[in-house]
Amino acid sequence: MLIRLLRSHLRPYSGQIGLIVLAQLVSTMASLYLPSLNGEIIDEGVAKGDTGFIVSHGGLMLAVSLVQIAASVSATYLAARVAMAMGRDVRGRFFGRVVEFSAQEVTRFGAPTLISRNTNDVTQVQMVVFMAFALLVTTPIMMVGGIIMALREDVGLSWLVAVAVPLLGLVVGLVISRMVPWFGRMQTSLDGVNRVMREQITGIRVVRAFVREEHEEARFADANGLLTDAGLRVGRLMALVFPIVMLIFNFSTVAVMWFGAQRIDSGDMMIGELTAFLSYLVQILMAVMMATFMATMIPRASVSAGRIQEVLDTESTVVESVQPLPLRSTPAGLELSGVDFHYPGAEVAVLHDVTFRAEPGRMTAVIGSTGAGKTTLLGLVPRLFDASAGTVRVGGVDVRDLALDDLWARIGLVPQKPYLFTGTVASNLRYGNPEATDEQLWDALRIAQAADFVTAMGGLDSAVAQGGTNVSGGQRQRLAIARAIVKRPDIYLFDDSFSALDLSTDARLRRALRPVTARATVVVVAQRVSTIVDADHIIVLDDGRIVGQGTHDELVRSCETYQQIVESQRSAEEAA
Repeated sequence: MLIRLLRSHLRPYSGQIGLIVLAQLVSTMASLYLPSLNGEIIDEGVAKGDTGFIVSHGGLMLAVSLVQIAASVSATYLAARVAMAMGRDVRGRFFGRVVEFSAQEVTRFGAPTLISRNTNDVTQVQMVVFMAFALLVTTPIMMVGGIIMALREDVGLSWLVAVAVPLLGLVVGLVISRMVPWFGRMQTSLDGVNRVMREQITGIRVVRAFVREEHEEARFADANGLLTDAGLRVGRLMALVFPIVMLIFNFSTVAVMWFGAQRIDSGDMMIGELTAFLSYLVQILMAVMMATFMATMIPRASVSAGRIQEVLDTESTVVESVQPLPLRSTPAGLELSGVDFHYPGAEVAVLHDVTFRAEPGRMTAVIGSTGAGKTTLLGLVPRLFDASAGTVRVGGVDVRDLALDDLWARIGLVPQKPYLFTGTVASNLRYGNPEATDEQLWDALRIAQAADFVTAMGGLDSAVAQGGTNVSGGQRQRLAIARAIVKRPDIYLFDDSFSALDLSTDARLRRALRPVTARATVVVVAQRVSTIVDADHIIVLDDGRIVGQGTHDELVRSCETYQQIVESQRSAEEAA
């Protein structure tokens, strides 16, 4: 997965990668040339007392060193640019794919793991790319070049290289192979920590209200313990790597000095040659150490790449038509015909054979008990998910045959849980219409009965916290309604959007909405009968089936389920 991910995202930077390889080649060749020069200075200059030779070759060493430094800095700079650019591209593509997901895919993955994959996992891959270009390109050149130069200095000691390098690779490979499974567990455990922490931060008021701090601390401790355990196991294995490398490194150095001294004593080798050979052995083992360092990072990056690629390979169940049909009718009506829907893996369908029409200029209401499928029904219209059977038509055209942008442009949705974004009141309202003027925003706020509290907050430039947590539930609902009004769509979908309003505010808001929605199709999901009593058409859902349709007066006479809802709410009001 790592190779596949890198191949697709590094292709645009092939030119810069070529420059990195070239710079690393120059840097490595310069590094390999330095020990040979140093050996010559010792044997031909120091041993013979030739000052001119020392000065000339010393100047050459200085020039080669400057070339090596310049090439190394250039390679590192380019490696950083390529790695950061690649990370930016992966995050952008990842975010673009998640935005395309339907509600089913988002629910299947979950917000915590999507966040963690687009941050921590991408960072892991990005770091490996940087280290690979900064170090890994050098490693094979250094190893092969070091071996050639060492043999050039003295063939008699070459068996030490043949023993040390494979031994080091074998031992380190065994340790790293045991680390791979734990890297996967670390990333999964990190998702768990993110999930628990996200839930606790979001639901902090509930935690405190029910005095469940100790319980939540225990939950977090369990998730944190799993991550800590995986991290410790990886850390223990990683702690073995460098002592092993240094042990083999030092033994190899001692062996070279021991056997090299014997060859010098016998006249088969000179001191400068031994110094150069020792330097080449150090370079070879350093190359192996760099490869080892990279090898400890690659398994975790491979796991991260797999998790990223899983999201990138996931296709949304809501797919736009290849040849979308135009939506010409304005205002557009809404029609559901024989609609069934069940969630993936669920044995029982949420909706069964739902058929009705919602026409422009009329208010259609949907009411039913909790879990009757009201919100699911509304989600089929903007294609948050697609019907399992039957058709949903907007303006007489199946929503699956429409361009998604065209469909969404005609719909103003106020979700059951209204969400506001970090910014200002104005920036949130302009989600509905980016070109809306301040006067249009104030007009929408007046209709939504929100102008008074927005004025008290400080006007359109008043700050809104993430999720709208700095305003009350009722204020959040009214701002969400104003956001939909600013858009002035053909179809208004209100998903229990008046539940947090008192009866008088509810009545004023609905009265103010009538002129605005006079030519639009309005579908209202509600729990309170008082909210929909004046609706032109009421649909009663029970266990995902339509059990009654008509006006309020007709349903009171003919629909037992509706009668029970009315009676239960009337009894509750009388008791209050």
